[in-house]
Amino acid sequence: MQKEKIEILGVKFDNVNLEEAVNEAIKLAKGNSQEYIATPNPEMLLEAIKNPEFSKVLNNSTLNIPDGTGILWASAYLSKIKGTSFKIAKTLKAFRTLFLGLVQPNSIRGILKERVTGIDLMMEICKRSGSEKLKIFLLGASEKVGEKTKQHLEEKYSDIEIVGRLSKSPKEEDEKEIIEEINRSKADILFVAYGAPKQELWIAKNLPKLTSVHLSIGIGGAFDFIAGTKKRAPKIFRKAGLEWLIRLIQEPKRAKRIWNATVKFPYEIIKSTK
Repeated sequence: MQKEKIEILGVKFDNVNLEEAVNEAIKLAKGNSQEYIATPNPEMLLEAIKNPEFSKVLNNSTLNIPDGTGILWASAYLSKIKGTSFKIAKTLKAFRTLFLGLVQPNSIRGILKERVTGIDLMMEICKRSGSEKLKIFLLGASEKVGEKTKQHLEEKYSDIEIVGRLSKSPKEEDEKEIIEEINRSKADILFVAYGAPKQELWIAKNLPKLTSVHLSIGIGGAFDFIAGTKKRAPKIFRKAGLEWLIRLIQEPKRAKRIWNATVKFPYEIIKSTK
């Protein structure tokens, strides 16, 4: 499909909704090439600013989905300040857009169609994988979480074919064993749960060595949510862009990461326009 690209802090995003992203993923998985999908969020963009290798990997992905309300806000804000030269006017528009994003979430969905989370993309791919005859491999997370993830997916989607699962680390000494195991499985799709930027860097380095995998996706902490070891925010909070608040309440230790996403990221966006 012809994809519209929107650049935010040097990283290009594809303007797709969930259905379009899933259709593209299935197409890639059934193709003959080796592709990967990335799920950049505000925290990942902050990492990409200081990590040129990571930025390059993100921009070389076949598809970048906007995994974060902050990404939608940034796209809306950057669109609204086009033609605005005064710094104070840009700053005021930033705060106005942030406020409207909280009270009227739809107001920041005019440029990028919608937030597409890694876990939602993964679940929809898994849902369709059986009918599409696509085999899946799960890599990452602890043994307990990985096994629970596999069991839950197999219970939820009776026709899914998960041909392998490993909890090995992204360390170089584990690469040989991981690659051999994935190749033996003949998997078409690889989900990697190492967290960013480790999972994206691992995929970019090792995808060419995987003989059967046509599509690889880094999905961060998705296994924890699928396994039920962590609870997602209620849908009403996700739609309102307040999932970060629920996660802060559930995991106070995430305070620094949430600060980066909700305060530092908007600051970097505003600074980038000066």
